[in-house]
Amino acid sequence: MATTDRYPRQAATLALAHALSAAERGLAVLPLSRTKLPALRSPHRDDPSAPPCHGECGRPGHGVYDASTDPARIRELFAAAPWATGYGIACGLPPHHLIGVDLDTKSDADSSAALRELALRHLFTIPPTVVVLTPSGGRHLWLTGPPDVVVPNSAGRLAPGIDIRGAGGYLVGPGSRTAHGVYATAPGTAHLAPAPCPRALLRLLLPPPRAHRSAPPAAGGAHGRGLVQFVLAAHEGQRNTRLFWAACRAYEDGFGPALAPALIDAAVHTGLTPREARATIASAERMTRGLG
Repeated sequence: MATTDRYPRQAATLALAHALSAAERGLAVLPLSRTKLPALRSPHRDDPSAPPCHGECGRPGHGVYDASTDPARIRELFAAAPWATGYGIACGLPPHHLIGVDLDTKSDADSSAALRELALRHLFTIPPTVVVLTPSGGRHLWLTGPPDVVVPNSAGRLAPGIDIRGAGGYLVGPGSRTAHGVYATAPGTAHLAPAPCPRALLRLLLPPPRAHRSAPPAAGGAHGRGLVQFVLAAHEGQRNTRLFWAACRAYEDGFGPALAPALIDAAVHTGLTPREARATIASAERMTRGLG
């Protein structure tokens, strides 16, 4: 039995070692299972009515929001998930603001040829950068983005077979072992730093600008517009908190229902889903009603 147990322990130890090495380079990491999914389950899984939580509760199990560069925290996460055989690298976080270009091989499309065609059409070249080889024969290109630009995740939007890992997403780190094999850094790229994303490519990765909808004057006047701007200014890790605070103020002042659509639009603009935004506003409404 000891022989049977040795491999999982070795895989977990190697995964932790690779994760700690990545953290030394400023990359925030989290443990992954052999399915490439976060190894720790949500602490809220048995409470479907719980408002969206991105780790504000202080417990692990929030997917990419668990990612950390703190060695002690990383060891805690892996100790809580001894079955982890890999690690994820969170994208969009400082100091690298990582963007992952995933050239997939699962579709019939030639993703590498599609990227070359895009580069020719839009006049950019991919600079030398970290390249991670996937067990299926695909490649992950690591690029960095400007700190004031939020690149969203997308699947096939840029071209068939090309997925983008941006803010709120993660890449499987090199050295990770999955059910299909091991992720490895391509020869000659392990010593490189992630290269800046070419500006022309960066423009393609961003969604078209949304028309800004300000709150109507009846929805709290200048105070309501200020609350909307407060939500729009939220950064990663602040979005739910800012939205909840602004919604509480609006309901306390009597114009919560009227301002709610503008607050939802603002929250979606920062990266929350409409469902998350509505749930957070509903929580604020319940709380202020209970205090009334």
